[in-house]
Formats: sequence, C-alpha cells, structure tokens
Amino acid sequence: MPTVSVIPLGGVGEVGKNMLVIEYGDDIIVIDSGVKFPGEELLGIDLVIPDITYLVQNMDRVRGIFLTHGHEDHIGGLPFTLKQIQVPVYGTRLTLGLVKNKLTEHGLIRDAKLHEITAEDVVNVGAFQVEFFRVNHSIPDGIGIAVRTPAGLIVHSGDFKLDQTPVDDKVLEFSKLARYGDEGVLLFICDSTNVERPGYTPSERTVGDTFRAVFAKTDSRIIIATFASNVHRIQQVIDTAAEFNRKVAVVGRSMVTVVDVSQQLGYLNIPKGMLIEAEEIDRLPDNQVTIITTGSQGEPMAALTRMATNNHRQVAIRQGDTVIISATPIPGNEKLVSRTIDNLFRIGADVVYKEVANVHVSGHAAQQEIKLMLNFLRPKYVIPFHGEYRHQATFAKLGQTMGIPDDHILRVNIGERYELNEEMAQMTGTVEAGSVMVDGIGVGDVGNIVLRDRHHLAQDGVVIAVVTIDKENGNVLAGPDLVSRGFVFVREAGDMLGEAKSRVKEALTGRNTGTTEWSVLKNLIRDTLNEFFYQKTKRRPIVLPIIMEI
Repeated sequence: MPTVSVIPLGGVGEVGKNMLVIEYGDDIIVIDSGVKFPGEELLGIDLVIPDITYLVQNMDRVRGIFLTHGHEDHIGGLPFTLKQIQVPVYGTRLTLGLVKNKLTEHGLIRDAKLHEITAEDVVNVGAFQVEFFRVNHSIPDGIGIAVRTPAGLIVHSGDFKLDQTPVDDKVLEFSKLARYGDEGVLLFICDSTNVERPGYTPSERTVGDTFRAVFAKTDSRIIIATFASNVHRIQQVIDTAAEFNRKVAVVGRSMVTVVDVSQQLGYLNIPKGMLIEAEEIDRLPDNQVTIITTGSQGEPMAALTRMATNNHRQVAIRQGDTVIISATPIPGNEKLVSRTIDNLFRIGADVVYKEVANVHVSGHAAQQEIKLMLNFLRPKYVIPFHGEYRHQATFAKLGQTMGIPDDHILRVNIGERYELNEEMAQMTGTVEAGSVMVDGIGVGDVGNIVLRDRHHLAQDGVVIAVVTIDKENGNVLAGPDLVSRGFVFVREAGDMLGEAKSRVKEALTGRNTGTTEWSVLKNLIRDTLNEFFYQKTKRRPIVLPIIMEI
C-alpha cells in the first residue's frame, strides 16, 4: 500500500516559521515559508527562519510552495527560501501582493515564478492534486489546502476561525469540508493556537461595535494601533471614521505598505478624499482626525512607541488624545506593551486597550470551532500545528473527547518524517532541520556559540589585555594594559585592575620557558585573569588577550 510522508520544517511545538513538506515518490510540495520573531534570549537577532537543508538537497523534486495567507509567520521566510531554491509559488491575490513587495525589497521579483490562485482552483503538480477552501482569519484571502495523494487526502486548515459574520461577508466554505469528510480524510493538519480557549472566538465585527462606541463619545483625535496585516480591522476603522465625518491618516511603514497594496487590489474600500497625509493632521480640528498606526506590540522603533516618547518626526501624542490599542500582546511582548500604555497615560492620553474594552478578537479557532472542523472532516489522523507542546497536549485531550484515539493524534517535532496510509502512521526517521538566525544581512552565520558569547558579554562584560613581547626571547617589553567594558567602572576599580596587571606580569615573567607561542601565552593570561577576577568579584568577564611582537 502506498504511503505519503509529511515533514514539518517549522510551525510545530512553536508559534511561527510555519513550513510543511508533503512528499510522495519523487514529488515534494511545501506549504508556507514563514519566519519567527526572536525572543529576548536571541540577542541581536532580527528573524528566525526554518533550516531548509532538506529542500536544497532535493530541490529537483520540489514542485511548488503553496501559501495559506499573507502573515509574516507564513510568508516572511520566502525570500530566504527562494534565494536557495527557485520553485513556483502559489497564493491568493492579496497574499501574492504582499509577497511581491517582499521579493522586490530582496531583489528577487524578476526571477520569481508566482501563480495566483483562488479558492475555486485545482492545481496538479507531480503526484499531487491540490485544492483550496476559503477560511476566515485576521487577514483577508486566507485559504486552507486539500492535497489529494495516491495514499489518501490530506487537509491543512491554514490559520482559521469560524466567523459567521465576517467583515467581507465571505464565510468559510463548509460545503467543501463536508465533501472532504464524505470522501475520507487521511490526515488533518489543524491550527491549535487557541485550543486552550473554550467556546467560540468572537466575530471581527464585535470590534467595530467598540470602535463606534468610542468614536461617538470622543471629540479629540483618535489614534488606533493594530497589526498592519489586519485589513478587516483597518476597514472597520475607515468605515467608522466615515460615519463620524473624520479624515484618516496612515502612519508607520508596514501599515502604509499594506494599505497601499490592499487598496490597489480591491481589499480595502476607502471613500475618495478620506485619506490624508501625516503632514495635514495639524491643519484639521481634532474631532475630524483619525490616525491608524503600527506599534500595537510596543516595538521600540514602531510609530506609536515613538509617538508616545515624542520621537516621531510627524506625530506626537498630546494630552486629551484617545489612543486605542486594538491588539493583544504576543507572548514575550507584554512588558513592551505595558511600557507604551504607561507612557501614553503619563502624557495625558485616554487609552483604550484589551483589558478595559473589546478592542481585539483573535484570528484563531477556539475549542468549539476546532470540534466542528473535526466533525466535518472526520479524519483518521490529526497533527496539531501552530502551537507549542502544551497546545499539542491539549489538542490530544480534545480529540479524545470526540472519539479520536490518542495514538492517531500525532505530536510531531520539527524535522520528523511521518509516513501515513490507511493502515498506519509512524515516524520513520528525521531530516536535517531546525532554526537559522538572520542578523542584519547575515543568514545562518550566528549560531549557538555566538549567542552564548553575546549572553556572556551582556552578563559579565569584557576585559582586553594587551601585552607587547620580544619575539626573540618572549620577554615582556610593555604592558599588560587592561581595557574593561561592561565589567567594572575603571575609575572606581583602578586598584583592582592595577593588581590584575601585576598578576599577569608575574605569570608571564615567572614562566619556565621563554616561549613565544601565542596560544600558550594567551591561555596563561586568560587563566590568570579569570582566576583573579572571580576571586575578587565572583564574576567571569570574557578575557581577550592581544599579543604584539616586536
């Protein structure tokens, strides 16, 4: 009996850098190519992307990359992927609009093979027949993907929720799900982000009701911060502003980009004359101004954060302004968001945020919506994705309440190959996989050793020891001179550093041989200073010996 393999290269046991490989015989397709944003422990890292070594090794077998929607954790890694493997990319209109911007920035748009698809299309690639179904999410044009393989039908939910009253009136295609369920689903790969939440995720329209209530009682300027990609949220702000005769200014690079692309492609309906430039804000009465901006996550360089610290060149928050933070903090960003809210209150702004009003709803399905999907599809096997291990464990319990055996809910890890058919699903090996760090223009040149050094530098600082020696006999001619950064304040620790110099000099002059072997001398200096500094301060700075020969 034929088997099909699935290999997650990201997006399982974590939130972010979604990438899934489906393989049958000599054919491979990939679903999504995302990034993950670094936590505090990844000092100096800009982005984290999947390790695609396996795809590079098998690039002649990769038939295409299929994108579920336009969020960064699903498309952000695409430029890095396409630099290594040139394959066709399939996505809906808005998704590809955002991808084109991204590829243009990276100088890749000329050679990119982009294919626009709709939820009605069927794409035949290699051994696979790929179908699509419309889903609701916090960005328009999201799709789920159904892949027919010789071993059975695989359904990938994409990121989804079941919104019965979506802003664009495009409800999830339940009829297709029912048809897949009747056909028989071998494997369902399901969004598990909100599996811990009981009930249903509220409709996006409920946020619009909150906006109207705030606009109705406010005569001041209204500044709304939200995710740039949440086009439906932006549409609701525009609709509400029009209702209350306000003009709208868009501030923040990513927000301007998304609004431009969405308007050009017909996903945003903005009345003529409503949009104004940031420079025009101060020419209008406060009760006619609405500003849509980035910075809902408290990012240090985002527009709202800079407005709140009077560092934005065009807009400053003033006393009496109403600021709506229409988002919930991504895990790890709570402190940044709290600091921004505090700064806004200090200025005298009236701040409306998730804890005090219904200004945000999730784009992911809660328990009852996941149950409904499982009932529609009735899959033989399930893989929860887009969640950490606790989400996988909770999903397993939820699935068991619906009669799915525990061993049919696969808790897969990145890089594991699972082979499936109607009779079995088992892990048959692993491929090279993991995380690649992006730091500036460097991709993959920062690894665990560099990160360890960065942590060491951040915690204990560095001491540089400079010594000049005679290259003939190894005698010390000058130094040692010690330079300290991030370890001790030189002016207050002069005595200790003076003693450290003496210790190094004693060690160098007291050694048995007049060796000029640099590695021996460097180790001697390093060991002497490490022992001395720990004895004096209980700290272990990085010690960098520099030896000059004359």
